[in-house]
Amino acid sequence: MPKTTTLCASVTSSRLDIRIVKIGFSITSTVWLCRDLKENILLTLKVCTTGKEGDNELTISRHLESQDAYVEMMSSEHPGKDKIRVVLDDFEIEGPHGSHRCLLFTPLGQTYAGFRYYECPEKTLDMKAVQLSMLKILQGLAFMHQSGVVHTDLAPDNIRFGASSASLDQVWACCELSEQTYPTPRKILSDRVIHKTWDLSTPVTCWDPVICDIGLARLGRPGQKYSAPEVILDMEWDHRIDIWSIGVMIWELFEGNTNSLFCGVKDDILDDELHLAEMVSVMGPPPRKFLERSEKCRKYWDCEGNWIATTPVPNQTLETRETRETRLEGEDKAQFLNLARKILRWLPEERSSLGELYMDEWLNQSKLST
Repeated sequence: MPKTTTLCASVTSSRLDIRIVKIGFSITSTVWLCRDLKENILLTLKVCTTGKEGDNELTISRHLESQDAYVEMMSSEHPGKDKIRVVLDDFEIEGPHGSHRCLLFTPLGQTYAGFRYYECPEKTLDMKAVQLSMLKILQGLAFMHQSGVVHTDLAPDNIRFGASSASLDQVWACCELSEQTYPTPRKILSDRVIHKTWDLSTPVTCWDPVICDIGLARLGRPGQKYSAPEVILDMEWDHRIDIWSIGVMIWELFEGNTNSLFCGVKDDILDDELHLAEMVSVMGPPPRKFLERSEKCRKYWDCEGNWIATTPVPNQTLETRETRETRLEGEDKAQFLNLARKILRWLPEERSSLGELYMDEWLNQSKLST
């Protein structure tokens, strides 16, 4: 990454003030909370590593914006277009090792994963929160799919709650005052300064979820834990892998990590064989039509769909998984299991569509009661 002093000078000259609040980092970028001095609004700034990082996220954002323009031209407001975080603006800055693409976004609150960890004693979301927020996420996903974009990496870490301007201004003021009194630790190296990331675990959220991190859209391998079977087995895949991820995510958000549908981890390493064995335990053996779609299936099943791999199939079913749940009973539990069955299908074409899921009885319980 570029030297902080160089970064500050370059970005400030572009109208932004980033003298405080580094809020995140990864192997491909650092993320800052900054203020647009011209418009006097807060923005999120992602500074990417040198090379092509950030290019795909920018390309997908521009594509979705072009679809948005088409929708507006047709005088038909799509309810999902505001449920996706796209790049607002971009520019480049020079560092000691080359140029860095910078992307600007609307600031948001916590991720689903962070909110559940910090704010939920049982590490699960309540039924109403899952139901109402998932309906909005389905709208956003529908807009992406209608625009020809597949997210490929839907997970609680990639969905954030919204944040009000007032709450963000409060956080900025608090950080600014704290920085003046007790500056955040930093490590000074020969070619750069590494700033400690601010802990913004205190939520600054409203209840409108937004799909984020579209940099992997239509590229790369989806996140392992939420991978659909056709991805694991190197089959051709389409937008229906996002529907699979939605199903796994709904279950995990409501049931918690201790009762996740699929773990896929053996000896602290992601393991495809265990992941597939867990799928067999929940969905039963795959149909012949599915097995014929990849040579890789021969490693795990015989021609009749019998499991032949060395990892044993866990002794469980979707129903026995659900018996651990104590918050649902009767019709509520039946509808929840029915939703899972609509999505957890070996054949992608047999999974419910986004439109069908949007009308699902369990997801609409809270909507109908408000």
